[in-house]
Amino acid sequence: MESNEKTLTVVALGGNAILKPGQEGTAKQQIENVNETTQQLAKMVLSGEYKIVVSHGNGPQVGNLMLQNELAKEEVPSHPLDVCGAESQGFIGYMLSQSLDNVFNENGRGDIPVATVLTQTLIDGDDPAFNDPSKPVGPFYTEEAATELKEEKDYDMIEDAGRGYRRVVPSPAPKEIVEKEPIRQLLAAHTVVIAAGGGGIPVVREGDKLVGREAVIDKDLATEQLAEDVDAELLVILTDVENVYLNYNQPDEEALDQVTVEEARSYIDEGHFARGSMKPKVKAGIEFVESGGDKAVITSLSKVQEALDGNTGTTITS
Repeated sequence: MESNEKTLTVVALGGNAILKPGQEGTAKQQIENVNETTQQLAKMVLSGEYKIVVSHGNGPQVGNLMLQNELAKEEVPSHPLDVCGAESQGFIGYMLSQSLDNVFNENGRGDIPVATVLTQTLIDGDDPAFNDPSKPVGPFYTEEAATELKEEKDYDMIEDAGRGYRRVVPSPAPKEIVEKEPIRQLLAAHTVVIAAGGGGIPVVREGDKLVGREAVIDKDLATEQLAEDVDAELLVILTDVENVYLNYNQPDEEALDQVTVEEARSYIDEGHFARGSMKPKVKAGIEFVESGGDKAVITSLSKVQEALDGNTGTTITS
């Protein structure tokens, strides 16, 4: 019989847990990376101290799917962004589920079930983000191709740091994880759950129907919403650095250890964290603790156990 005293923990995996910088993104490379990642996740479960739900990023994978769609558009119909998000959840979830199952079996714990839940995230169709698309997605285009896409498909396009033109889409706030009840039921059955990949598939309610929208929900904020919806006690956000830093990469760089919600919010207001990287992670930690969570921990994958033991990482508390 499994103990009921385990800490319900939601773990957000950073992109390098699946695809490392400079890699081509072959299936073999991604499976190898996932195998390294699941060793750390399995240790948490096998310790007997944690019951976990795992979320993950999908940026490079969705970008590759969109590029494949573009290259093959004369042969087969291309898919909208919400469908590409669902496709990426499926194959990343497959890799994570299989790898975790293998690790548990190797450790004589084949009795621990693992399940991936294809996850929709409810958003507000009137979210202000829809009036200000800002999240770059997909491949780079020439100015001519970008103009054609804008005219033909009404895409919002921007010039991206001299590298070409990219499509930008809204990044609305998550409101609810649609599959929260099935996830709760799986957790009650002592299942390791993989959910809310890539922030979840953005959907709105139109009357009594769910309808997909082309948008990208920040994965850390969606993970925080997931943590709220399953009443998690601990939120762990894994990234490529050991701590959150003030004045990052500057001579006066300072690693943060224990910070309160009030302190973390003041650092955001002072502009210490980059919008597309550390800021949403710190914001997610703040929102989780304010919603009633015990604490949020931000650290690197390789240091997760040390951070859980309180020996490194950045911990946000009330």
